[in-house]
Amino acid sequence: MKIYWDNNEQLTAAQSVLLTHAVKAVIDYTSATNAHEVSISFMNAEEIQALNRDYRGKDASTDVLSFPINAALSIGPNRPLGDIVICMEVAQQQAVEYGHSLERELAFLVVHGMLHLLGYDHETPEDEAKMCAAQDEILQLLSLPRR
Repeated sequence: MKIYWDNNEQLTAAQSVLLTHAVKAVIDYTSATNAHEVSISFMNAEEIQALNRDYRGKDASTDVLSFPINAALSIGPNRPLGDIVICMEVAQQQAVEYGHSLERELAFLVVHGMLHLLGYDHETPEDEAKMCAAQDEILQLLSLPRR
């Protein structure tokens, strides 16, 4: 799995390694062996708010956005999944709010974003339960369970 990083200078080396492991854990968990690249970008609150407004019609900053590439447009066994955009400011606030480390929050956001790229969603209670269970299991595999 190739990961393209953008604006990741905000990450420590250890955080970059952890997030790489999070991406690979999602691929292993979902058996998405045909997925071969993803882009992960870090934006500030204003930038992610503009994306959220323009693409989702929600004029507010958010923690993570996922932009999947249509699988039908990807030919062959090795396909790009899409883009994940994370707001470091919101991630830091949520880590404090939820009482866990920034590393755990960033890993959660990467796992959440990757699952969206692979077709998971939380639009119905059933889908939300499935996605939450997958997130919890993957984070447990990374030794980052909920408290």
